[in-house]
Amino acid sequence: MSSLSNIFWLGTKELRTLAKDLMMILFIIYSFGFSIYTQSTGAGETVNNASVAIVDEDNSSLSRSIGGLFYPPYFQKVKTIGAADIDSGMDEGLYSLVVVIPPRFEADVRKGRDVEVQVNVDATAVQQASLGAAYIQNMVTNQVKYYRQQAEQTTGLSSDLVVRRAFNPNGTQSWFRAIVGLADQLSMLIIILTGAALLREREHGTIEHLLVMPLTAFEIALAKVWSNGLVIIVGFICSLLFVIEGLLDVPIAGSRELLLLGTVIYVFAAAAIGIFLGTLARTMAQFALLMIMAVMPMMMLSGGMSPIESQPQWVQFVTWFFPSRHYVSFMQAIVYRGAGLDLVWKEFTTVLVMGVTFLAASLSLFRRSIATMR
Repeated sequence: MSSLSNIFWLGTKELRTLAKDLMMILFIIYSFGFSIYTQSTGAGETVNNASVAIVDEDNSSLSRSIGGLFYPPYFQKVKTIGAADIDSGMDEGLYSLVVVIPPRFEADVRKGRDVEVQVNVDATAVQQASLGAAYIQNMVTNQVKYYRQQAEQTTGLSSDLVVRRAFNPNGTQSWFRAIVGLADQLSMLIIILTGAALLREREHGTIEHLLVMPLTAFEIALAKVWSNGLVIIVGFICSLLFVIEGLLDVPIAGSRELLLLGTVIYVFAAAAIGIFLGTLARTMAQFALLMIMAVMPMMMLSGGMSPIESQPQWVQFVTWFFPSRHYVSFMQAIVYRGAGLDLVWKEFTTVLVMGVTFLAASLSLFRRSIATMR
């Protein structure tokens, strides 16, 4: 009972210390709020608000229907210009994409002839240009194919391949990036807070005060885990409710309570890693270098930036020992596929076992570090 009391009061001391650190509080708010929002919406794999113009030299119903395919939020309102205005418009940066429909376009389509549509692309905006050209190619091809079917001029196979997306029918990239961003920010913050808490004690000289008290290494470490973990869990809940579901409108298919339980287990495991790194480092500069060496690979290879299956086989084996890999796996399963405990209990157990292992290793190293100081 005395040990629990010590852990509780040491944890409240950590919370009071953190409450006085305005920059850290602002950093936590930024990481769980603005950072996730900009990561989700800032750069996408879809065309967004591309400026487009069309040169309609056919002025037929088919060419006008192609002009009607461009609509927000992918494209700006299409502008009709003359062929002589293409170069000047693109030189001035007025249009990223210019579609030129030749004369007798509809007549050639009706007769089953091969037709060509010219797409002029401003390739200084590389991503927008490549994606926009691909969009236009698919849009025009589908519209011509549909027109030929209506005119009974179809050739080739009579069947089409229909693709249906599971769990994300519109292929909204911000849904995926939002959840990955939340997992990355959570991993980074909990390791930073717990590791920096230990280093702050050492740099401020308060670790000597703790050593003269009847406290054990277990009590000191666990107090830092629960106090900093509580802050991260509160930030996670607020980000999930107000940013993920609120601003980004990401639907949560599974149980929020199950997701929170899994997050608590993962926070415990990640905090143990933070204690371990904070014990290894002697200064904040060393801790920052260890963060780059340990946390960045965890974030890059956890399955968020690239699927685990697409990584080299030996890398897949190494990432199995990262708690973040299992966390991202069951987090996506719960959020996107609505998985229940019967499907994710193995990942839960794996992360819990890793957390206990890391904490045991951290305590062993922390005890030796304290023994040398005494």
